[in-house]
Amino acid sequence: MLSTVTTPTSPADAAVLDALAPEGGRPDGGSDAAETAVRIMVAAADAFAERGFSATTTRDIASRAGLSPAGVYVHFASKEVLLFELSRRGHLRARDLLVAAARDAADPTEALRAIIGGFSRWHAEHHQLGRIVQFEFRHLGPEHQEQVLDLRREIDGVVADVLAAGVASGEFDVEDVRGTALALLSTAIDVARWYSPGQRRTPESIERLYGELAVRLVRRHAG
Repeated sequence: MLSTVTTPTSPADAAVLDALAPEGGRPDGGSDAAETAVRIMVAAADAFAERGFSATTTRDIASRAGLSPAGVYVHFASKEVLLFELSRRGHLRARDLLVAAARDAADPTEALRAIIGGFSRWHAEHHQLGRIVQFEFRHLGPEHQEQVLDLRREIDGVVADVLAAGVASGEFDVEDVRGTALALLSTAIDVARWYSPGQRRTPESIERLYGELAVRLVRRHAG
C-alpha cells in the first residue's frame, strides 16, 4: 500500500520541483499517486546526478523514494521512462520560461538579454537536473529522443524569432539567425556542466553576464 504521508521537501528537492513545475510540482489537493510519482522523480534526479544514468539502478531510486522497486514500476515502466519524464518536463519548463520572458520584453534587445540570461541562470540554479536533461540524452530510446528534440527545436525557435525581430528592427546584425541562436543557447546550457554552489559566481551574476554578452554579440554597431 502506498503511503499517504507527504514526504518533507528538502532544499534540493524543492529545486528539482521548481525546475519541473508546474507539471512536476505538488499541486494542492493532489492525489496520493501523483505525490508518489513526484517523489520518485525527485529521487531519480538525485540518483542520476550522483551516479549517472547507467550506474543507477531502480533499487537505488526506490530506496531514495522510500519505496520498494515494485512501487517504482507502478508509476514508471522503466528507468529510461523516468529519465524521459525528467528530460521532457525540464525542457517544457525551460521553454515556457523563455516564451514568457520574450513575451514580456519591451523590445528584441531586452528579450534576448532576458531569455539568454534567464536560461543561463536556470542551468546554474538547477545544475544537477540540467546535467541530466542535457547530457544523459543518449540513454533515451529513439521515440523519446525525438520528443525531446522537438522541444529543443521549440526552444531554438524562441531565440531565433527574437533574433529575427532584432534584425528587422535594426537592433541586431546577424547573418545566420539559426546558427547564432544555437550558439547562444549552447553557452547557457554549458553552465550546468561547470557550475557548482559556493563558488564566486552566483546564478544572479551569471544571468547578468550571459544576458549582456548575448546582446553585445549580436548588437548592430554604428558606423
